[in-house]
Parts: sequence; structure tokens; C-alpha cells
Amino acid sequence: MTDRELFDIAMSMCDKAYAPYSHFYVGAALITDDGSVYTGCNIENASYGATNCAERTAMFKAVSEGHAHFNRIAVAAYDGTCAYPCGICLQVMNEFMADGTVILEENGKLVDYRVSELLPHGFNL
Repeated sequence: MTDRELFDIAMSMCDKAYAPYSHFYVGAALITDDGSVYTGCNIENASYGATNCAERTAMFKAVSEGHAHFNRIAVAAYDGTCAYPCGICLQVMNEFMADGTVILEENGKLVDYRVSELLPHGFNL
């Protein structure tokens, strides 16, 4: 699957986001080692700490289905804003795809980052 195809799947997930507070609709799509694709969207809550980002929704869905390593994840915002992953999402990515790639759209072009570029000193045991 190309980066564009994966990003387009992530973008389609923005339609499923629940973001009544921020109105910032984000979708994510990831590929596991065996080629399975898992998707997610952000899900907000009036108690902001209970909110879950699109990236973590996709990763947790994949983990709950028995996957523990991911190759690539695309993150898209409905309005074309570059949706860099937050620190919590990056730390979860560090756990399951430390050597993986994050696909984002910057100024209308797809760009790839290594998780280690976005979180150079992630916590490990």
C-alpha cells in the first residue's frame, strides 16, 4: 500500500471522529507487520483527560487484535492542518513502532518521519 493510499484511509476516518469540543477532526490508519490495516479517529470527552487521539485508537485496536508491531501510520486532519502526533501518542508509537514511519501532510505534500525523529528520547524500560 502506498503512503497516499494509507493517508487517504486516515483522511476518511476524520468523518467518524467525535470532536464536539475542539472541532478538530483527526483520522489515522496504520499497517501492521503482516499487512493488516487498522484505523482510528479522535474521540473527545467533556472530561478532557478521557479523550483519545486517532493514533492511539488505531494502535489500541490493532493491539487488541493481537498485533504488537506496526510499520507505518498515517495521521490526517480534516482541514488539511498537519496533525503532528501528541507526546502521549508518540510514546505509544515508541512502544509498538519505534523504528516505524509516521506519514503526515505538510503544505499539501506527504512527508515521512521516523518515530525517533519526532520523539528522540522516548521512555524505554
